[in-house]
Amino acid sequence: MTGANQGIGAATAQELAARGIAVLCTSYVQPSGAEPADEYSRRRATDGRRVVADIRLAGGQAEHFEADLSDPGAPARVFDAAEELLGGVDILVNNASGWLQDTFGPGSADRFGRPVQPMTAATWSRQFAVDTMAPALLIAEFARRHRARGATWGRIVGLTSAGDLGFPGEVSYGAAKAAQTDYTLSAAAELAEAGITANVVHPPVTDTGWITDEVRRFVADSSTLFHVAQPAEVARTIAFLVSDEAALITGNVLTLR
Repeated sequence: MTGANQGIGAATAQELAARGIAVLCTSYVQPSGAEPADEYSRRRATDGRRVVADIRLAGGQAEHFEADLSDPGAPARVFDAAEELLGGVDILVNNASGWLQDTFGPGSADRFGRPVQPMTAATWSRQFAVDTMAPALLIAEFARRHRARGATWGRIVGLTSAGDLGFPGEVSYGAAKAAQTDYTLSAAAELAEAGITANVVHPPVTDTGWITDEVRRFVADSSTLFHVAQPAEVARTIAFLVSDEAALITGNVLTLR
């Protein structure tokens, strides 16, 4: 479970553990030297060890592993740690994000007042390293080790976010998620013979610490956004997709509203 220190990642790790699944919770807090300025940033800066402690307190099995997924060598180390601490990996949930807001436009803030920056090679590299390269390498590592140990059952779930017209105001984030979706759907086709399903979940607007009254009004007035979800609600969908009951669900993008 990547990005398991807060939000949907933490909720999913807790939900899977509650269902008897041993979970390796990966996280990485990029050092900034500054106190987080808002609730969302504060939650992103939370160490994943707290989630592991909560899981163990509830009777579940979990371990923490710090992994900077922008490093191409990290996926192999994540699987090494999982196998050493918990055993062979049957489920991969690609949730981690290097989220940032960049734009082609002239503005310095989005409609909700959050700061945005110009799209540059640096913003592209940071976003794609974590949201595209890492999930692709994790899928490749998952598939290689799955075959090597003769496994016949596996689940891959990715997380995406964007709209029909890209993701204005978060252009690199939207593009990186679109590329991750394409890798995951390719995995569904190529790994079906190995007993692996692969799906992508597109959550609704989810309260991971950034929701304001203005955002809630925006959702209420939208014709396509129906709810402001809680992370635990999204987690239950992911938990279903990695269950035996979801054996025939693969190669899909599930849009939650």
